[in-house]
Amino acid sequence: MTGGKSGSTEARAVDDFLSSASGGPSALVIEGDAGIGKTTLWLSALDTARERGFAVLAARAAATESVLAYASLADLMAHTGADWRQLPDPQRLALDRILLRASTDAEPTDQRTVAAAVLSVVQILAEKSPVLVAIDDLQWLDPSSAMAIGFVARRLTGRVGMLATFRTNSHRDRAPSWFVPPPPAELTRTRLGPLSIGALHAAVSQRLGRSLSRPQISRIYGVSAGNPFYAIELARTLLDQPPGTQVSLPATLMELVRNRVGTLEPAVREVLLAVSCLGAPSIEDIAHATGGDADDVVALLGVAEVQGTVEIAGNRVQFTHPLLAQGCYDDATAAQRRAMHRRLATLVTEPELRARHLALSAPTADPATLQALDAAARSARVRGAPMAAAEMLELTIRLGADSPKRRIRLARNYLDAGDPARAGALLEDVIRALPPGTQRAEALSMHAVVALYGESFLEAAELLERALSEVGDQLPLRVQILVSLSFAMLNTGDSAAALRIVEDAVTNAERLGHPQLLGQALSLRAHLRFRHGDGIDEAGLQRALELEDNAFMPAALRPSMQKALLLGWSGQLDTAYAEMVGLRQACIERGEENELIHLAFNLFQIEMWRGNVGNASLLAEDAAARAELLRTELARGVALTMSATLAAHAGREGEARADVEKALTASRRCGAHILALWPLTTLIFLEVSLGNYHAAVSIAEPMLSQANWDRQTTELVQAPFLPDVLEALIALGRYDEAEPPIDALERNGRRMGRAWMLSVGARSRAMLLAAKGDVTAATAAAEAAMVEHDTLPMPFERARTQLLIGQVQRRRRHRDDATVNVSAALAVFDELDTPLWAARARAALAHSGANTGPAKLLTAGERRVAELAASGMTNREVAAALFISPKTVEVHLTRVYRKLDVRTRAGLARRIDQLKT
Repeated sequence: MTGGKSGSTEARAVDDFLSSASGGPSALVIEGDAGIGKTTLWLSALDTARERGFAVLAARAAATESVLAYASLADLMAHTGADWRQLPDPQRLALDRILLRASTDAEPTDQRTVAAAVLSVVQILAEKSPVLVAIDDLQWLDPSSAMAIGFVARRLTGRVGMLATFRTNSHRDRAPSWFVPPPPAELTRTRLGPLSIGALHAAVSQRLGRSLSRPQISRIYGVSAGNPFYAIELARTLLDQPPGTQVSLPATLMELVRNRVGTLEPAVREVLLAVSCLGAPSIEDIAHATGGDADDVVALLGVAEVQGTVEIAGNRVQFTHPLLAQGCYDDATAAQRRAMHRRLATLVTEPELRARHLALSAPTADPATLQALDAAARSARVRGAPMAAAEMLELTIRLGADSPKRRIRLARNYLDAGDPARAGALLEDVIRALPPGTQRAEALSMHAVVALYGESFLEAAELLERALSEVGDQLPLRVQILVSLSFAMLNTGDSAAALRIVEDAVTNAERLGHPQLLGQALSLRAHLRFRHGDGIDEAGLQRALELEDNAFMPAALRPSMQKALLLGWSGQLDTAYAEMVGLRQACIERGEENELIHLAFNLFQIEMWRGNVGNASLLAEDAAARAELLRTELARGVALTMSATLAAHAGREGEARADVEKALTASRRCGAHILALWPLTTLIFLEVSLGNYHAAVSIAEPMLSQANWDRQTTELVQAPFLPDVLEALIALGRYDEAEPPIDALERNGRRMGRAWMLSVGARSRAMLLAAKGDVTAATAAAEAAMVEHDTLPMPFERARTQLLIGQVQRRRRHRDDATVNVSAALAVFDELDTPLWAARARAALAHSGANTGPAKLLTAGERRVAELAASGMTNREVAAALFISPKTVEVHLTRVYRKLDVRTRAGLARRIDQLKT
């Protein structure tokens, strides 16, 4: 309820919000005190949205303590079943579970899969019409629903509006930060204030159907301070008294509510207590809870309905205002509340609700309650609600059943719910309290996971080493610790120790015979053996793949992920790309943001190697957006490495240097030394591209000084910087230093059958021979490199070799052949948007006066998006094809339309055709 100027302002805010949401992402929060009229405005907004053709998903959160996990989310999704056909199986199962329509016997659902499913449904609906996601009383949203809705809010794209009401107790209270859409959309807030005396009079008269005298409304206004709910309840008090009676009005709203409930008969209050404990129960539910007859319950509820306390819609009953529900619950004695919860525990069948009622019915623990709470925690976890599981365990501990085992379980649930700080605090207490042994080893290993959340691989490794020293003969835990320790050591840069540890993990996993743990150990061992120059462990990797199951595990430990990585690093780029696309889709379906950004990085590398710079730039933009959502140093470092690589290739020196420095800082902060290799490689490449050979060698010096080239691995993943460093060494005349790594590339390339090693090794050999004056042998070496390049889809590397051939041919006075080769290299450099290398090629062509072509109007990424959009694809289809978000597609098309001066898809299609010709 609003009135006067304030009312028109708030109505305009709703109108503007709906208009904005019909064109793109938008969010509005209606804030204000209890009873000020937030729900009235919210309901009006829902009606207006429906009139404008919105699909409306609405939920009203409840303040009751006996609420089910995902209760509000279930309300939002209740009528969307027809739109689930397009969802992948994991997402359909997740939604069925939150609606209690699927068994909890199978593998647990990850809460991120629930969130991803809700986002998918909203996106599907938004393709057909604007969508309004509306939540009343955001402050009472259950934690599991809040997690999922926050996930959706931060990823809004398309025609979607998020509307919520939020109760404030002071002007400083604000709706939670997670209810905020991504830029450029903004969260709008409108705060409802008190009504004017005229508007208040109109609201009271409309609700009660009676007019009040001026003295009466003045008195009500003075006490209520313009709060409409308070005023209506005060008016009821006055109008219920005989004319001329002096009535003392309650000084506070809660006092008024208590007085009103207190006037009801005990039998009515008992019925209302049942309603307050159940949310929106049926008549039959209330009858069972009170032990009465359904007809008697209807009669008792009728008294409350006439009074305006409840409303009956069909067979369902709910309070007319949350304050009345709170008042009825608070009015009952502690003994009455416990007795009601005890009766309700015998009626409800859902484990979580039964456990909550049992916990609320007993001041201390009893075996039945503890058993119910433990079962409820397991059920909630399977349904993908680890925060609800944590609440069950907290109740258990609060009732007196505290133990290290329960606290470790509690910490695990907080960790899975995305609250590592709380998990860490619990584990620190447990570790201090426990003596050395298996249980403390479990706590230490879990604390290591918390350290990884806090992005400290070194701390995680230290904790895991402590855990390993205490684990004893508990093989399952020992294998878990060994695998985790190996992974942590790999990331700290000590891959030799990581390999020794994972070999131990495989041995113990073989003894244990646990398929999933053995699969993880085998796949990580294959990864580390590859890094150490042993090639692909085909047999071990195949065993790991056969043991892989659908249970959640980090992407880094999935055998299918390791297979894709090893394929890419061994030069099988097209196959690796296809494998990673499938893995990425699975991560999207599960809502695995951390895994998505690392997959994006590996896809980005493959696309850069394959010369698909447009796709690579889109992946980099998508990674940057995801890093903003994740707000971790590791994610930030990955995204910055990608942007630095693009900038270096595009010749944007200042941007590349700045991003490299930031990426290195991020990798140092989290102790991920393995990540630092890539920004350093980019910086070395940039220096070589600029001709700063001294700087390039200086950057590589720490890596070169540790190398033993007789045994050194030269796999692409271990030595991506080597071709650039060799060019720099040769350019500086440091031939003796260049010879051993060239020998290693050639030797390892022949041994492993690696086209990348053979091609860049032969090119480096050609450079060295040419520098020493043997141009004939240099030509032969460069041509041998081209033979290897022809088996490897790396056009930029091939063009570099072709440029070298042209330069050597010119020295041999084979000018026509030189022009052909340098021109071919230039065409690739231009196509890949590498101006520093194109400038080298143009300089080599300067004597021939060849035409070097016009500059491009669109970037590679913009052109790729434009071509797909012009082909008739929707934004969502373009996003799916390029593995980016619909938001990124929108941003690119906005730039394309501006650059090409077009306004429609048809105009875009014509312009793209012109550019092609």
